[in-house]
This record gives sequence, C-alpha cells and structure tokens, in this order.
Amino acid sequence: MEYQFSKDFLWGAACSGPQSEGSFPGDGKAEMEWDYWFQQAPELFYDGVGPAVTSDFYHKYKEYAGLMKEIGMNSYRTSIQWSRLIKDREGTINEAGVEFYKSVIDELLSCGIEPILCLHHFDLPMYWVEKGGFENRETAEAFAAYAAKCFELFGDRVKRWLTFNEPIVITEGGYLYKNHYPAVCDAKRAALVSYHLQLASSMAVKEFRKRGGEGQIGIVLNLTPTYCKEPENAEDRRSAEIADLLFNKSFLDPSLKGEYPNALVELLKKEGICPEAQAEDLEVIRANTVDFLGVNYYHPRRVTRRSSPFTGPLMPEKYFEEYTYEGQKMNFSRGWEIYEPAVYEIAIQLRDNYGNIPWYLSENGMGVQNEEQFIGVDGIVEDDYRIEFIRDHLIWLNKAIVEGCNCFGYHLWAPFDCWSWKNAYKNRYGMIRVDRKDNCRLTVKKSGRWFRETAERGGLCPVCGKKLTIGVEHRVVSIMLLYVFNYSSEIAPVGHTPAQVPQLIQVSASITYCPSPSAIAFTGHSPSHVPQLTHASLITYAIINYLLIFYTFAYILYYKCKLFKWKMM
Repeated sequence: MEYQFSKDFLWGAACSGPQSEGSFPGDGKAEMEWDYWFQQAPELFYDGVGPAVTSDFYHKYKEYAGLMKEIGMNSYRTSIQWSRLIKDREGTINEAGVEFYKSVIDELLSCGIEPILCLHHFDLPMYWVEKGGFENRETAEAFAAYAAKCFELFGDRVKRWLTFNEPIVITEGGYLYKNHYPAVCDAKRAALVSYHLQLASSMAVKEFRKRGGEGQIGIVLNLTPTYCKEPENAEDRRSAEIADLLFNKSFLDPSLKGEYPNALVELLKKEGICPEAQAEDLEVIRANTVDFLGVNYYHPRRVTRRSSPFTGPLMPEKYFEEYTYEGQKMNFSRGWEIYEPAVYEIAIQLRDNYGNIPWYLSENGMGVQNEEQFIGVDGIVEDDYRIEFIRDHLIWLNKAIVEGCNCFGYHLWAPFDCWSWKNAYKNRYGMIRVDRKDNCRLTVKKSGRWFRETAERGGLCPVCGKKLTIGVEHRVVSIMLLYVFNYSSEIAPVGHTPAQVPQLIQVSASITYCPSPSAIAFTGHSPSHVPQLTHASLITYAIINYLLIFYTFAYILYYKCKLFKWKMM
C-alpha cells in the first residue's frame, strides 16, 4: 500500500525562541529564567553552555529560512520570547524585538513557509519570576495582556497561534523533578502552577477571540500514552489511569473540553493539594477551549503497581512504578523508548473521546549524542537512524488519518540543531547541522534531503520510504521496455527525409503493436536500415506488459527500491 497525505498537509519542524535566538548586547531583551539560572549554576548545564548564543537564529534567520525551504518545509513553529518583546512588568515594548519578529515572519512567508507562533516555551521573564511566576494569578493576567499585544502586532500575517508549549513540563520540571527553574519539589505548588497555566492559556484564547478576524488558536501538549504491565490486573490498570490523569488529562481535558476530569479533582482533594478555583476562572476555562491541538510525542510511559510503599515528599510515583518493556526499541542517547504505534493510539483517542479535534504532530524527534561520528567523507551527517524514525512514525500517522483521524500535519523536532536547556548541545535533533565551533556554520544532513523528497511527493513507499504512484509505474515500465526491447518511437535520425514523420498504426479490436525485439546490428547494415514496428496480438502484448510490471515491482519492493530509486520522481 501507499502512505499518501493530503496536498495541504503541513510538512515542517519546530523549535523555540529561547533555544535558537540567543541574546546579544543592544537587542533590548530582558532577562528570563534560564538566563538567571545559568548565571547562578553554570555547572548544571552540559559543557557549561548556556542560552546566550544558542544557534544564533537572531542574526542568521534568513540563512535558516532559506535552508528550511531547501529541505521542503512548508511550515515552521517557533515561539515569541515574552522577554524579548516586553521589557518590564509595566508592559513597555521592545521595538527591536518587534522588528526582529516582523522580519522573521516576513522572511518565512517569502520562502513559502507558514509561521506558527507559540506564546510561551519555558521562558518566563525574570520580572514575573520575581513575583512568584505562575504561582501568582497576576502572572496569568499579564500573560493574557502579552498575548493580546502579540495578536495586535503580528496577527495580520500569522494565522495559527499556540498559547503554551507543554505546560505540564513547566509544572513537573520546575516543581517536582528539578529539571527547570525554580527546581523545587512541592506537589501543592505544582498543582497551583498547573491551574494558573491553564487559566492563562484560556485567558489568551479569550483575547484572541475578542480580536476577531481570521486565524485559529491552540495549545501544544506532550502526550505520553500510558501502558500498564498487566492489563488484567486491576491495580495495574488503576496505576495507569492515575498516571494518565496527572500527565495527560490534566491539561488535555480543560483545554479541549473546558473542564477538569472529576477523578483528577477528587485525587488532588484527597491529597490536600487541590487549588481553590474561583467560579469566574472556571467559566473562562469552560468558555475558551482551543481550535486545534499540537501533540508532542517522543516516547510512551509504562507503569505497574507499586511493589513497595512510597516514601518521601508527595510525588506522582506514589501511585505507580515505571518498568522496562521487554524487547523495546531504544534511543540510547536519550534513554527513551521508541514506540511508533503510540502515535496511532493518540490519534484514535482524540477522534473518539475529544470530538475528533483538528490536530497535528507538533514535535517528534530523535536526539543523538556524538553525531559527529556519522559525518561522511563529503561532510554530510549520514543520519539514516533519523530517517527511519520519521518514516516509521509517519506510517502509523497515515494509518490513523485513513481511519478518519483529523490530523493535518507533521513537525519534526527540530529543523536544525538547537540548545536543549540543561542538556545544551549534548544531543542533536536537527535536519540541519549547526557547527558551533565554526560560527554556527550550517549544513543539511541526509535526513533533510530525504524530508524534502518525502514532502514533495506527499507520501511513502512501504519499504523504502519513497512514494509509489501510477506515474512511477509507467516510468518503471518504460525503463524496462527500453531495456528489454531497445526501441524508440521517434523518427529515425538517418534514412528518412524531413517530410517523413512517425505514422500511427492501424488498430483493430484485436490488433495492436509492440516494438520489434530485433535492434539494428551495429555493423553490416547501411544507414538507411532502421528497426521496424511489428504487429502483434493485443493479448500477447497484455501478457508481456503484465509480467513486466509484476516482476519489476516485485524486484523493487524486495530489494528496497534500490534498482530505480534515483528515478522515482
């Protein structure tokens, strides 16, 4: 079968402002939480690399846009940095930031790339961190005002917006697992932050709708399908249900349905950490659900019931233990399981339980450490592992679309190597290599070239990843006919006068023609001799043609399309 996608399917990739832009003297950017944390504890960051330079998208955005066009992207998600656009709590505009983002948007559009802009990607300005961050309801209100300003400044050219990227990561990273600032472990504060993040998102949606006009607004959630070890065991099923409530439905349900799951509210109340929600806030959440959803998917979560009592501060792991699935595929650089069918299962869940909301795969990627080892003699990163990763996820995504799931795009993380928070440049994700030791010199990886071919064709061959079409079939048959029979239907270059042209042969219901199996001998004939067409039975021709097609395609599929892959255009 073919894996065909719609002609308006989004083929693209995603990054963020704080992971790509950098900060430089005179750019007017205010300090954000990652700037501050790096200053306080640079030893926490891989190789001591902080957010100052990153991939220098700030200066090189035109070159990046050109290469993104070159690798076939028709869309690109990035984020506006609140700290670059707004200087202080009073809302003072940084004009340099405005001009930068306008220039980026214009450049992307000129390259035929749709900009999809996210309003927050883990980068809270320090002037709001100092006020308690999203523990403070005032920060949610300020976020809505910032969002309104973005819509005003850029809404004439940007038609798809996103409120937050992975809000659950802000909660779990900053307030449970100490991977993000402020790096504390406090479940009650985590619950409060989650509530205010959802409120902020809904307030931003309200501001977007108030503005009117064209466009849509959504949210990006990282969905990690949860699988229990023993589905027949009630305790195992319960552990998976709780993990799903905490990590998936805590933002999925209020963002898409306008309400929190009752089971989640009861669980938080039982633990004494449920925020006191104001009625007017709950109404804002109820009335301002998103238009579409971005789904970030990297790996599943596999859980089982606890084998021993949980001790220590309250954590989600009170209700489950994670286990290693036997026989799993792994990305050992990240320690993440590779499980492609989960993409399909996410899609089915959205179709059946969330109104088949329009959505796209907004992040999916493979970070690899020491990728320099895969640089070939031509200086190109031969990242076949990334090609395989993308291809296999696309196959499952296509299955979901065929079955009626409302998915409109696929975005890889990332278009180019970028700074990954505390991991810095430890793992490379991009289709474009960034050589930070050589002024951020850019080169397209093998995956980038493959991505362009796939996007242009709009589909995949089930074996080699290339699209098989009727046009390809005809091309293959033509090649085989030329190879076997060595004929041409054009006028012979010698032996004919200019007045002579190829003539149509008389055709009856039972007669057609096939080329002569005899080519003119290289020696022993005068130049006036040319191969002549011969009559043949239509049945004979049909049998020959069928056998050629059958055995040709069998050969292509069996040998992974190596024979003619350079001709499959």
